[in-house]
Amino acid sequence: MKAIFREYDIRGIFEKELNSDIVKKIGYFLGKKVENDYVLVSYDARTHSPVLANWLISGFNKAGKKVILAGILPTGVNYFGNFQKLCLDGIGSVEVGAGVQITGSHNPPEYNGFKITLEKAPFFGEQIYKLGDEILSSDIEIEDNFEAINYDLKSQYIDYISNQFSHLQGLDKKFVFDVANGVAGVVLRDILDRLKIQNYKIMYEKPDGTFPNHHPDPSEEKNLIDIKKELANFDYGFAYDGDADRIAFLDKKYNYKGDILALFFAKNMKNPTIISEVKATQIMYDEINKFGKAIMYKTGHSNLKVKIRETNADLAAEVSGHIFFNDRYFGVDDAIYVTFRIMELIKDGFEFDKEYENLPKIYNTDELKVNTTEDKKFKIINELKERLFEDKEKLKIKDIITVDGVRVIFENGWGLVRASNTTPVIVTRFEAEDEKSLEKIQNTLMKYLEELL
Repeated sequence: MKAIFREYDIRGIFEKELNSDIVKKIGYFLGKKVENDYVLVSYDARTHSPVLANWLISGFNKAGKKVILAGILPTGVNYFGNFQKLCLDGIGSVEVGAGVQITGSHNPPEYNGFKITLEKAPFFGEQIYKLGDEILSSDIEIEDNFEAINYDLKSQYIDYISNQFSHLQGLDKKFVFDVANGVAGVVLRDILDRLKIQNYKIMYEKPDGTFPNHHPDPSEEKNLIDIKKELANFDYGFAYDGDADRIAFLDKKYNYKGDILALFFAKNMKNPTIISEVKATQIMYDEINKFGKAIMYKTGHSNLKVKIRETNADLAAEVSGHIFFNDRYFGVDDAIYVTFRIMELIKDGFEFDKEYENLPKIYNTDELKVNTTEDKKFKIINELKERLFEDKEKLKIKDIITVDGVRVIFENGWGLVRASNTTPVIVTRFEAEDEKSLEKIQNTLMKYLEELL
């Protein structure tokens, strides 16, 4: 059971791991950490999310908290609610001390989980592990108590986004959106209609936690097959994961990853500070440093949110499509908000394909994963670091960056080897100026890794 308490969230299989006893205790012990009287709860499209919501609410009520239940919504809307005043009938304007989005994100349908915000900051890492220890060592019994204040956060969010992007009224381009039967469609159509954007199609709009059309993970190319076909008739495409905190953006020619989008956004900011992760292309860092400041940091949406608060950066981004705006938003990963920031660039005439083609030519791999065990994965990385530092001169390594795993910089490329924080795998990625160098870097580092497995 301890494995459900993970680096960035709590996640497991419904009833087998996320059962009534555990989930009620999550609400209870988390509620004890919230100083404010109010907590916000919403959930994704999974069939068991409403059941988990009731169990979680029972725990919060036991802890003496008042639960504001916002229903089915994207994760980004839950984050948004943590920064708003919520006007409750007969009570007045309140702020919440914590927010919980019930979501299994892009996991298979039998999974679910909890993404937690505490005092407007991500609740993760050691906080989650300590919460797990409290829960698993407790024998408290918590009765059913589903009392909650129903609240229309959806309308408040739609009003906010529609007002923030009112200058996009009537944008005359053709858009296709693949929401993958997740929750993006809960708010997307209403916003598009409010902005009088008419030439669009939403694919797989109905929320369905069984995901009958394809898996809700836009970082996997196989899940973009349908939208790529539709792009024959549309100018731009947007695809989302199950809880709509990650985005993929495509046109007829390219799929623009999160790190490349960060560079494009940075070009339209004054003296930007941009944060990305160790998996991001070196081109992004090099190009941004010509006119702003680029910071390399750990992978993980919680890590990047913390780093944004620490540095007051304008933007952070992961390759996988988590994008966090902090210049005119709240430094959270909200793929619906990101959609309309991309539309701003489109309205301003930004030529994505030409900008992309003008970047230095590179060759890189997708994430390549090597199976191992939870016990071994971090030990392997530590041993790999030691060996690479010992052989640094022999391998003609320019630099070794250890902010998250090992990013090894060579003369004409780099390779990354890091332990996943969420699964028992080692994640690798490689990039170089030419195919021959890419192969050499990959073979070199994989040989070292294989000796340690």
